[in-house]
Amino acid sequence: MSAPVDPNAKGIKTLDKDLGRITLLEQAASFTSRPLVGPGVALIFIIIAGLAAATIMGATPGAWVVVIAATVGAYMALNIGANDVANNMAPAVGANAITLGGALIIAAIFETAGALLAGGDVVGTVSRGIVAPESVSDPQVFIWAMMAALLAGALWINLATWVGAPVSTTHSIVGGVMGAGIAAAGFAAVNWPVMAKIAASWVISPLLGGIMAAAFLAVINNRIIYREDKMAASRTWVPILIGVMGGVFATYMAMKGLKKIVSLDMSQALLIGVVVAIPLTLIMRPIIRRQSRGLENRTKSVKVLFSIPLVFSAALLSFAHGANDVANAVGPLAAIVHAVAEGGASDSVEIPYWVMIVGAIGLSVGLMLFGPKLIKVVGSEITRLNAMRAWCVALSAAVVVIIASWLGLPVSSTHIAIGSIFGVGFYREWYHEKILKVNRDMSSLPVEERTRRKVVRRSHMLTIMTAWVVTVPATAVLSAALFFAATLLAGVQ
Repeated sequence: MSAPVDPNAKGIKTLDKDLGRITLLEQAASFTSRPLVGPGVALIFIIIAGLAAATIMGATPGAWVVVIAATVGAYMALNIGANDVANNMAPAVGANAITLGGALIIAAIFETAGALLAGGDVVGTVSRGIVAPESVSDPQVFIWAMMAALLAGALWINLATWVGAPVSTTHSIVGGVMGAGIAAAGFAAVNWPVMAKIAASWVISPLLGGIMAAAFLAVINNRIIYREDKMAASRTWVPILIGVMGGVFATYMAMKGLKKIVSLDMSQALLIGVVVAIPLTLIMRPIIRRQSRGLENRTKSVKVLFSIPLVFSAALLSFAHGANDVANAVGPLAAIVHAVAEGGASDSVEIPYWVMIVGAIGLSVGLMLFGPKLIKVVGSEITRLNAMRAWCVALSAAVVVIIASWLGLPVSSTHIAIGSIFGVGFYREWYHEKILKVNRDMSSLPVEERTRRKVVRRSHMLTIMTAWVVTVPATAVLSAALFFAATLLAGVQ
């Protein structure tokens, strides 16, 4: 005789099944909604920027235009943070010198500090001489041209971040200004010699970065890595290399990162670099000697000695980036604010502090929300980085910017950083195959597999270089289309 079925037990079993289904539904909803968190937070920031602009402008005539420009400027700042800022931290993350979370926090702090403390207070209204202000004398036409340029640059950087291509934000906004300028005033309005220099920088920036980074890695390999007693070589050379790094970054900061606080010429900046480099080398000798005690005589031990300097270099690069490139996000916005307030364009305008705050916070928020994707691509997917190689990339970026500033070349910090990573990777390929005679016979493998096993990922190289070449013309065409659409809707002749 079977036992009677407890109706309560049956009800509990049914309830458990229902609860299980609800739990699965909640988990599925949580999983599917997670990708929407970033865009949601970004949208809230953009709305706050617009509300802040509305509050500050009040009942000023044309205030609604500034509100629209502030939202577009906030969107641009988010995209710069997502794409451009990642280049400074990616090598340190790829080398495992710092965690991704630590990198995001450090970069957010130093980018914001650089933008607010040392950000440029004066910016060319039409992106540093790309378009002559007198050619766009009508205030309404000028305002919509700047709006179109800003939005076109932001949309292009957003697309590049989505496909995983680090592009130059400077070139994006320059292309936008050029396209809007042509649409507004014709081809004669564009300063073509300046555009020719920018086009030349597509080659100059990555090439200089690659050569410089490969040269630094060659020194490290020759003097430390391939020596019989690596620790003894490290005690001699690592303090010197850290001293060089300190001197270079002191020069870099004096020229680029602190130009708003104090204006120095090249000779003064170099003197500051020497003053920092020599005592830093002497200070680091006992520190490196103490750190190297007990370490095994192998390459992995040498990496430990480079990790902390690498984190410092990444932080300084972020500070200098915030000081210099915040103008890419808010320069056109500042020009629009000035045009609304003064009734026309000008050769240079002062950036209001609230505009700088929008740009600074936007850089950090964009990095925190969307930066990890580019950090992963730049830090680990182009070529494998360790602390020494990442140190070479960081130092190369600073050295090339200094040289370019001295020669007056318009280089891109993004192109330099990526070019340095490629330079390190190609140097390793050459060194292993030609000097160390490492036999990597892959003739029996398919072409695709042989390419995949190379030290440098060719697929990323093709994607990135294509994005670089297309950036200026793509943003120019997009900006021109947006300008025509905006003027049509606004009824501007």
